[in-house]
Amino acid sequence: MAINKVGFLSDEIINSAGSKLSSGDVFLSDGLKKHMINHGHSSCLPFIPRIQDIINNPDYVGKSPNESGNSIELVKVFTVENKNIEIAIKLDSSNNYLYVSTMYELQPLKLTNRLKSGRLKKL
Repeated sequence: MAINKVGFLSDEIINSAGSKLSSGDVFLSDGLKKHMINHGHSSCLPFIPRIQDIINNPDYVGKSPNESGNSIELVKVFTVENKNIEIAIKLDSSNNYLYVSTMYELQPLKLTNRLKSGRLKKL
């Protein structure tokens, strides 16, 4: 399985999310496409080439309450396509690298609810 570097997660974004991750390069494996198809997120496949933009310029950042602190959520609003695309970046603790674990469309109501609950913050 091929793994490619797709961006750099900065301390600024990590601190904004309140995450305990360390800054570093972010990698993407070929397995993400299969994961997205298997979990019904195939409508987001055209956004894979734009992952670097999501990492570098997210509109919202946060962390999942279900994770132990080794992950961060980034959301980018693509106004032309009228889609909110979320990616999760996790730390592979056994190999010590950051990777994109999932990518999906975040519906407007869900985005609003996550902002109200504090799970996501606007940058």
